[in-house]
Amino acid sequence: MRQIICLRLVSSLLTSKMRSHTYIDSLGSASIMAKILNGKDLANEIKEELKLKVAAWVNEGHRTPSLRCIIVGDDPASRTYVNNKVKAAKFVGIDALAINHDATISEDALIAEIERLNADENVDGILVQLPIPETMNERKVCNAITPEKDVDGFHIINIGRLCTDMPAIVPATALGVVEMLKRYKIETFGRNAVVIGRSKNVGMPIAMLLHSDKRHDSGLGMDATVTICHRYTPKDQLEFYCRNADIIVTATGEVQTST
Repeated sequence: MRQIICLRLVSSLLTSKMRSHTYIDSLGSASIMAKILNGKDLANEIKEELKLKVAAWVNEGHRTPSLRCIIVGDDPASRTYVNNKVKAAKFVGIDALAINHDATISEDALIAEIERLNADENVDGILVQLPIPETMNERKVCNAITPEKDVDGFHIINIGRLCTDMPAIVPATALGVVEMLKRYKIETFGRNAVVIGRSKNVGMPIAMLLHSDKRHDSGLGMDATVTICHRYTPKDQLEFYCRNADIIVTATGEVQTST
């Protein structure tokens, strides 16, 4: 029996049926089973591990790691994301702080704030919560963060290193998918994987990690054969690829994309 491993990136969007460990995939027959991996429990497990590691690091005499999260404007979803990031960071022992700016801040002023944090030796990580106002150049703002402090992995240097299988700071969602596959002991070598979604921050890095060569320097490669589907993939083709996949990753943020 072929098993399809479905990684839903936003667990809150799943129906109660989807949250069960196994269910019959509506794209196929009853012989095609799908297993939903529980990311929430795994996240809690990882946070407990990180809490111990950070405490050990500080106990060795090192400075407490620090994170600065910049948010521009009053978007409720963005504020929720930043609050959750700060809360999680503080839980594991990181000195985390949200820096709020009105949507009226200029691009130059925002970049000046980033450059100030780049120069601060007591700041280890910086992120700018996306989206930012349309008046700003998102790529220019992301590239203003020094690559070594770019915890989101959005700087072009980190993206370039990721795409060439070199050690890099990897976008969190993509790295989370890899970690889920590893911890659930899901074999990826030579498997057929479908990534639904091609965003530069989620779908693309997930696809890069799934298909890349594990022998290369990053050590994150998963050696799968990867197909990327997106909004313009015909429905019958999406169904075909999903029917023949061993692993399906939905990176769209929408429920029932593959059903």
